[in-house]
Amino acid sequence: MARITMREAISQALWEEMERDPGVFIMGEEVGVWGGTYAVTKGFYDHFGGERVRDTPIAEAAIVGGAIGAAMTGLRPVAELMTINFAFSAMDHIVNEAAKLHYMFGGQFVLPMVIRAVGGGGRQLGATHSQTPDAVFAHFPGLIVLAPGTPEDAKGLLKAAIRSNDPVLFIEHATLYQVRGEVPDGDYEIPIGKSKIQRSGKDVTIVTYSKMLEISTKAADQLAREGIEVEIVDLRSLRPLDMGPVVES
Repeated sequence: MARITMREAISQALWEEMERDPGVFIMGEEVGVWGGTYAVTKGFYDHFGGERVRDTPIAEAAIVGGAIGAAMTGLRPVAELMTINFAFSAMDHIVNEAAKLHYMFGGQFVLPMVIRAVGGGGRQLGATHSQTPDAVFAHFPGLIVLAPGTPEDAKGLLKAAIRSNDPVLFIEHATLYQVRGEVPDGDYEIPIGKSKIQRSGKDVTIVTYSKMLEISTKAADQLAREGIEVEIVDLRSLRPLDMGPVVES
């Protein structure tokens, strides 16, 4: 079991899925020659080529719209939005098309597509780069919304998302890319729609996800010094929301 960063875990998931399935390809702003704004796809362009690692214009509606068309023809696109703030530019495509096409056509089409989007604030990048609209997207039926808080979950959930036949919004908090954690060796998936007890405790329960898992853990450490045992439940999936028993850590 290796100890790697969230960035490395996401990169590994993408690389392995592209090697496994030739129908998987990446598209987005600066994902190719530049290697991604956050270096997640560094080296992908040289290895997989321009047909499968496609640089796009700064046009989120075109990125998501193109991914929808590709998914409807049998490919498995991974569309990267440089920040989730500009997903609003593609809102109609995301919530009125991607989320609903399977149902509008009576199940004749599936939409095996992933939208990777960087979210979260705390980096002094201004109002239009610092929003966390995760809950907004979690209210639309037909759209899966995932937000991992650990490298292990990031890799396993992204693999599950790419293999899913449903559209997935995969939200990566920008300040977690350097966070390290143990990641299992070999191929594995994390089940979509299942929360996880990241820390056991008997006195109080914190329900959280993504960046707040890190902050909640620090709070739990402080409370432990005062004799208070905190249970931390990591949602991991905002839609579908786990309403049953959580997975033990």
